[in-house]
Parts: sequence; C-alpha cells; structure tokens
Amino acid sequence: MYIIVGLGNPGSRYEGTRHNMGFDVIDRLIENNRIPQAGRKFHAVYGTGMIGGEKVVLAKPITFMNLSGTSVRELTDFYKIDPSRELIVISDDIDLEPGRIRIRKKGSAGGQNGLKHIIQCLGTQDFIRVRVGTGAKPQDWDLADWVLSRFSKDERAEVNDAIVRAAEAIETIVTDGIDTAMNRYNVK
Repeated sequence: MYIIVGLGNPGSRYEGTRHNMGFDVIDRLIENNRIPQAGRKFHAVYGTGMIGGEKVVLAKPITFMNLSGTSVRELTDFYKIDPSRELIVISDDIDLEPGRIRIRKKGSAGGQNGLKHIIQCLGTQDFIRVRVGTGAKPQDWDLADWVLSRFSKDERAEVNDAIVRAAEAIETIVTDGIDTAMNRYNVK
C-alpha cells in the first residue's frame, strides 16, 4: 500500500499556481487511474483505489502548505504504513526549471516549508519525494509572491508535460519500484 500526498494550498485562489504542483499531479493520478474520491478526512481531500494492482491512498492536504505534516502524520498513523517505503510526497521545487522532475528516496526539505513540516511531524526525512520544477525566483520577486504566482503561457506547456511525467513516475514507483522510476525520470 502507498499513501501518495500532493502538496498545495486549498481553494480556487491557488489553483494553477507554482505552489500547487502537488495537487495538480494528484489530480492527474485520479484521472489516469479512476480513483474515486472518498471525501474529507485526515485534514485532506482523499480517495482510495488501485494503481497497477497496488492499493493507494491519494491525498491533498487542506491545511495549507506550511502545515502539511499534520495531514501526512494522520494518514500514516491511521493506515499504519512505513513512511520510508510506502509514502510518496509530491511538491513544487524552485531549484528545478519548469518541466523538470526529480525523484529522491529521502533527503532534506530543501527550503520547501511543506516538506519541512512533514519531516518535523514524522520525525524522519526518509520518505520518497517527487519534486516538480517551477523555476527559480526572479531576483526582484518576494519568494511567497513567486510560488503563489501562475506560470507564463510559455512555461505552461512544459509544466503540463511535467505533471503528466510526474504522474507516470509515481505509477512506475508503485508498480516497478523507486530505482526504476529514478533511472527513467530523473534525466530530463
């Protein structure tokens, strides 16, 4: 079983922003795999279903980005999973260009506040992350304004492709393992 959590901020105000890449990938996984949505619980909108014969829980925390760990901790405790093997977290990454994805088995928060709170709540950095590039903050921008901004028309096509590839990478993790996914998707 896998718990797959996409990070973002709830509400229409934040739809399509750089910070909501995790939500966008979860939506793609829901569509690709016809995962029914169960409703709200665990401080998240969530659903359960199957990917490649493996049971999954797909969740979008409604706690806002900086408190995502609350939802992740409730999910991991309820389903009694081992985060180092059965938790996948999807987040935006300003250190990656739009259109790039990076998969890691574990690691630091890298300045991403949602990941930082998850690490704090779980007490470990050992969980799978799929990071989707949103591009570096321009020098004259405030970081919060940048991550809450929308993509330019030119960036949007690359980002849409990255969302598709990130969903495929997660499906590969579930069906074929993380090493296969890293070898296949950490290249662009």
